[in-house]
Amino acid sequence: MMANLTTSVSFDKQGFVLNASVDELTAENTDLRRENQVLQHQLEWFKRQLFGEKSEQRLIDVPPEQGQLFAAGSSGALPAPEATVIPAHQRRKKQRAPDDVLDSGLRFTEDVPVRVIDRTPEALRGAGAEDYVILSYDSTYRLAQRVGSYEVLEYRTPRYKLNGEASIHHVPAPANVLENSCVDVSLLAGLLVDKFAYHLPIHRQHQRLKDAGITVSRSSLLNWCGRAIELLEPIVYTQYQSILTSRVLGMDETPVKAGKAKTKGKMKQGYLWPMVGDQDEVVFHFNPSRGSKVIQEQLGKQFDGVLLCDGYVAYKTYAENKDNNVTLANCWSHSRRKFEAVKTIDPLACEEALQLIGALYHNEAHIRDHELEGQTKLDYRTQHSEPIVKQFWQWCEAQQQRPDLFPKHPLQKALNYVLERIEPLQVFLSDPDVPLDTNHVERALRGIPLGRKNWMFCWTEMGARHVGIIQSLIVTCRLHGVNPYQYLVDVLQRIAVHPAKQVEELTPRLWKTQFANAPMLSDVSRER
Repeated sequence: MMANLTTSVSFDKQGFVLNASVDELTAENTDLRRENQVLQHQLEWFKRQLFGEKSEQRLIDVPPEQGQLFAAGSSGALPAPEATVIPAHQRRKKQRAPDDVLDSGLRFTEDVPVRVIDRTPEALRGAGAEDYVILSYDSTYRLAQRVGSYEVLEYRTPRYKLNGEASIHHVPAPANVLENSCVDVSLLAGLLVDKFAYHLPIHRQHQRLKDAGITVSRSSLLNWCGRAIELLEPIVYTQYQSILTSRVLGMDETPVKAGKAKTKGKMKQGYLWPMVGDQDEVVFHFNPSRGSKVIQEQLGKQFDGVLLCDGYVAYKTYAENKDNNVTLANCWSHSRRKFEAVKTIDPLACEEALQLIGALYHNEAHIRDHELEGQTKLDYRTQHSEPIVKQFWQWCEAQQQRPDLFPKHPLQKALNYVLERIEPLQVFLSDPDVPLDTNHVERALRGIPLGRKNWMFCWTEMGARHVGIIQSLIVTCRLHGVNPYQYLVDVLQRIAVHPAKQVEELTPRLWKTQFANAPMLSDVSRER
């Protein structure tokens, strides 16, 4: 009877009869324990995303007095918040504000500073000016912006005639960046910089204008931004052509909601693809797809160099195309994150991996501190980093021989990730111009997720394309130490008179050397 108990189990409960061998139950129990381990790892990962440290820098010493958020038996529970009663929301019918204006209108209160700029013609200033009689003045108003304040520029142009003559002379209003609009270039640049560099949505800027006593429709602000960005598109295209000539090109993709989906209340999923060249130039391309065909469209046969990216399989598909003479290089930072994410499951093994990868970054820090370049940099990597990389591969292969690592074990997935990318991860050992990671690309696209938390989505795909255009210039300005506001004020005025065949001079990289010392100013700054 004891033998029967060790080979099978049967029982009857509520009319159900279950029969299973001990081996089957043992196997099922093992699978359930493994599944529970995986789910526990996912839970710990989510906890770290919400409450853990965000920096990838490793902490050497942790203060002993700092406890764990989810530690068992923690004392000193926080008191329950006091309950409050919230009245039911009553939807009101939207009414038009009495002081609202149409798109083309501009209205301001008496406390808004107005600067009068007299445009007196030569005939009224030179000899014989007393022979003229000013009949009246024509005023043209433009909304301008100072740092932290707004002004209205009044361009007062006289209508005059010569004594004894009937003909009336009139001075036309000065040229404007956007024709038939009341916006000054200073406000155009301010709108773009505040929205895309400082992530202040248009509706908040609209509120700030109202607080300053100025009423202009929000749709006008959006329209002005769109028209200004379209003027800048040729500059971004020229910058894109420059990036394609890079020896090492970094590429990534980040999601963005753009355009209404067929489902009511939903937005389409699109992607902005940043490309970073080796001359610190960045271009963002919008595409609704994340497939390898997007990479082929953007790089095509024009790019001939090293493509530095993360482990996304679409880049490998593009690089393996025989028509492309491209070397694929992968990011060690992404590899490190795979082990960092599972350190709660197997802390000892993950600590060994993190120490080995950390040694590579220590060598790169030495290279930066001593400004090593070219062959000297490559020799240092060969002498110090190559042995560490070989030791890392040996460690990975040894870990895979462990009997407790089942196929779905989180550490096994991390090992598979790096072992499937041995060659792309070793490109930096043979090319001194290839960085160890794509962190510079991720820093370049940081403005997209930051802005996404403010404007949340792009109402149209055209709007997403505009985001890519203006972010390309603002991020490149940051990389070259150029003030984006000063750059946009100059370029938006210069683009109408600059030769089209020399448009590359207006990219931030070349503008810094060509025009930064004597930029074109707006009237709000020039007439101080």
